[in-house]
Amino acid sequence: MAAAFTCSAADLHPLLGTGANATAAAEFICSRFGAISNKFTDTAYAVDNTYLLFSAYLVFAMQLGFAMLCAGSVRAKNTMNIMLTNVLDAATGGIFFYIFGFALAFGTPSNGFIGKHFFGLNEFPSPSFDYGFFLYQWAFAIAAAGITSGSIAERTQFVAYLIYSSFLTGLVYPIVAHWFWSSDGWGSPARTENLLFGSGVIDFAGSGVVHLVGAVAGFWGAFIEGPRMGRFDHAGKPVPLRGHSGTLVVLGTFLLWFGWYGFNPGSFITILKSYGESGSGNYYGQWSAIGRTAVTTTLAGCSAALTTLFGKRLQTGHWNVTDVCNGLLGGFAAITSGCSVVDPWAAIICGFVAAWVLIGCNVLAEKFHYDDPLEAAQLHGGCGTWGIIFTALFAKKQYVNEVYAGLPDRPYGLLMGGGWRLLAAHVVQILTIAGWVSVTMGAVFFVLHKLNLLRISPEEEMAGLDMTSHGGLAYEYHEDVGSVQKALEIRV
Repeated sequence: MAAAFTCSAADLHPLLGTGANATAAAEFICSRFGAISNKFTDTAYAVDNTYLLFSAYLVFAMQLGFAMLCAGSVRAKNTMNIMLTNVLDAATGGIFFYIFGFALAFGTPSNGFIGKHFFGLNEFPSPSFDYGFFLYQWAFAIAAAGITSGSIAERTQFVAYLIYSSFLTGLVYPIVAHWFWSSDGWGSPARTENLLFGSGVIDFAGSGVVHLVGAVAGFWGAFIEGPRMGRFDHAGKPVPLRGHSGTLVVLGTFLLWFGWYGFNPGSFITILKSYGESGSGNYYGQWSAIGRTAVTTTLAGCSAALTTLFGKRLQTGHWNVTDVCNGLLGGFAAITSGCSVVDPWAAIICGFVAAWVLIGCNVLAEKFHYDDPLEAAQLHGGCGTWGIIFTALFAKKQYVNEVYAGLPDRPYGLLMGGGWRLLAAHVVQILTIAGWVSVTMGAVFFVLHKLNLLRISPEEEMAGLDMTSHGGLAYEYHEDVGSVQKALEIRV
């Protein structure tokens, strides 16, 4: 925030001489300086809030990316179903995050476990938050729900989507966000005292808070449901059930890539902040860190995409566009934690390792007959976990002190000479997220399973959810009978 001008008429008066009007002139000049100072302060708030709103719009656009990616990754007979679930993730999440979620996540002052203010945005806006912040955090919450919907696609009852999405965005995700992002959270790096291992958790944009939460929830849903019919043969060998549109997969991937520039750089929340002495010629500030974050995000995704391209070529003998798209997204999920505190060269390492983590997780999934149509648990869980560890290894001291100012001896990356404390904090984060989400969302899916509200019948699964639940297929085909007969005659 821009520093305020200060002006004292008593200090200015001697500089104006001893004339009869000197006092009045000093008071007038200082009043004008006060007005200018207020304008600068107002402008700073406007710039920061505009930046945050624009970032929120970018993150929300990721929902369209999720919808297209999901639609292309499932079979045509389930297209309407998966797209409707993405729409309802946003709609249901909006209501429940408004009523409960935001308050549980960011309702300060509170305790280290759960927020307790701003239910239904009561007493809002406040000196701490404006409406743009709510919108931005809502977009993050529904992203976590979108991850889960991909894991349980093509075999889940529609009512189950509504129940789990409400529970995830209204309770499970917000509490994790409070732990690591609220200024009161027990694992937050923004705490003023009693930081976890003297550091807190540096999960800048949510490799753990968003991606790991959505992945663990999706894992338990898919695990309890079991694999789709035909995914494994009688001998237990995997049978590919390929999505119906590589075009939609690529479109969704590019939309997600575009939205990630709001997801990661936008997590700075503000842009108008200098890291050096304010004044003419100071070109380095939060705007520079935001640009660097966009670069590290880009390089991690690019590195992961290329590594996946050649890795899958060696594994399968094919250049597969769907695999490359998933590898790219895996790189983004991994860099999300440390995007603001690592150098660009480290981001390339992050993406390279993330690609192999995703490939390895997919091998394990097939070995243990785990079926995730979008590889969501493997991608967001495996790569998200690696991203949390990566940050604890490669976080740079200078960037950590700039982004998380106020604690001069804050720990940084182990491989950068910062000791083990940040790594210890991040291991705690992984374990607590996995435990909390497993207990809560695992219980939700188990109860739905016992009440026969989770998985559809075999007949519905064979016919496809579009026909049995949504009134018809997403695509209509009108064949020209005459053209077909003519083509057959020519062939004969």
